[in-house]
Amino acid sequence: MSRVPTLSSPFLLGFDEIERVLDRVVKGADGYPPYNIERCDRSEGQPERLRITLAVAGFTRDQLDVTIEENQLVIRGRQQDDKTRQYIHRGIAARHFQRTFVLAEGMLVLGADLKNGLLSIDLARPEPEKIVKTIAINEHE
Repeated sequence: MSRVPTLSSPFLLGFDEIERVLDRVVKGADGYPPYNIERCDRSEGQPERLRITLAVAGFTRDQLDVTIEENQLVIRGRQQDDKTRQYIHRGIAARHFQRTFVLAEGMLVLGADLKNGLLSIDLARPEPEKIVKTIAINEHE
């Protein structure tokens, strides 16, 4: 089945990269670990801030990686099975995960904190500079 481009309007020029990013996001959404994204109160003169919080119970700081790769925030978790334990029932699996968030141009990652099984990553979205440019019109006879 062929995909119909969502940004195919003749008035949207140069957005093909955004379509590719949207395809990547849709393919990588599996639901684990669960997460929240919240808008934080804006301080006087400060840019808008966002916070991504992931439920990573059972992971230590050493088992988590937060990186920026090109324009993507990538969070990875790696756990190893403890071979010394003998389980009667095992409902909590040691597992790996990778959660990716595509960042808009200019987004800044301020930091990450792990507390009570929740990994919080703070981001800032600076106000874009408003640019108006006049284009000269050449006249030919």
